[in-house]
Amino acid sequence: MRNLALVFCFSALLGAGFVACGDDSSASAADTLSSESSLVSSSSKTAKDPASTEQGRSELAEETSSSVNAANSSESAKVIEPAEGTSSSRKAGTSSGAESSSSVASEISSSGVAPESSSDEDDGDDGKCTGCDSYTAADPVLTEKGGKGSVTTYGSITAKETSLGGACNYGQTNIQYYAAIHVNVSPGDDKGPWQDGLACGGCVRVKAKTPDGWKRVTVRITDRCPDANCGVDLGGAPASDIMGVQVGRYYGEWEFVSCEGVEGVWGDSTSLFVKDGANAFWSVVQVRNPRDMVRSITIKGIDTRDFYELEMYGGAENFWTVPESVLQSDNRYRVIVSYRTGEDEEWKIKGSDLAVPEANLYLYEHQE
Repeated sequence: MRNLALVFCFSALLGAGFVACGDDSSASAADTLSSESSLVSSSSKTAKDPASTEQGRSELAEETSSSVNAANSSESAKVIEPAEGTSSSRKAGTSSGAESSSSVASEISSSGVAPESSSDEDDGDDGKCTGCDSYTAADPVLTEKGGKGSVTTYGSITAKETSLGGACNYGQTNIQYYAAIHVNVSPGDDKGPWQDGLACGGCVRVKAKTPDGWKRVTVRITDRCPDANCGVDLGGAPASDIMGVQVGRYYGEWEFVSCEGVEGVWGDSTSLFVKDGANAFWSVVQVRNPRDMVRSITIKGIDTRDFYELEMYGGAENFWTVPESVLQSDNRYRVIVSYRTGEDEEWKIKGSDLAVPEANLYLYEHQE
């Protein structure tokens, strides 16, 4: 059990609104408009369920967003800075095999506008700013390697809790450097990098403008942004590295990178995890602690000539459906996971192993 503190911070816009940077606190619009201080007090609640703690941020974020919009209706359409975060809950549905096998980078670039180039070069910009914690909210912008827009936090920068798995459905983890990423580019378009959970497990290198200049941190995606003013929403530890004690909405840029060799983003060894409720007639699996975001999963027979390309499961994000014929067989199969970078990892297992509820099939134990 732990307390998760939601941190609220003022928007620079009109000096009247506030932004929610957490998932466990709330404040009314009336309190926000009457306050003249630079900090808003927040209340906290005790997490009763690991999954509901992070995912419950969505309802709070919607309440917060409506309050801010009411206060700033005449100004909210003005985009002065480079574009910034927005997102909403994904549309229900199952990705097709073709969608699953395409790279997330290609999906991100299919938004209807030419992606802007992105790199870790600063192009002469030292990243120094004033009022850095009050960046003006706007839609995020996709770039060739990632995106740019607002960087916020939903974690406690003092307790620095580990991720509870979020919408990626990992459950309790030991991952300390984690974040949520935006679902949409414009509200409701589903053109952000989330893609029904395809972004799960991928790592993102984030840099943000601060009074001291650019600061950088690398995080693993374990959740999706719940609100309309988000680009990347950092957990507590990475937020502390960038924001110090002055939490808020910062301008940042991010690019997708490999998780290999990055400290703080690993909860365990790479494994195939079988969802609870699995049996010989139904099973879905996910990759935990992958080296990068998963692009596709295929199953090839070792003892047979069987070949299956798995589709993403529509009932829970970041899971892939296993064919019934595999589950009911003791034949050996090669389970091949392809990553965003084009690299593969391969498990050699019996088909019936994928029918065991909550089985955690470690890669290092299933390579021969």
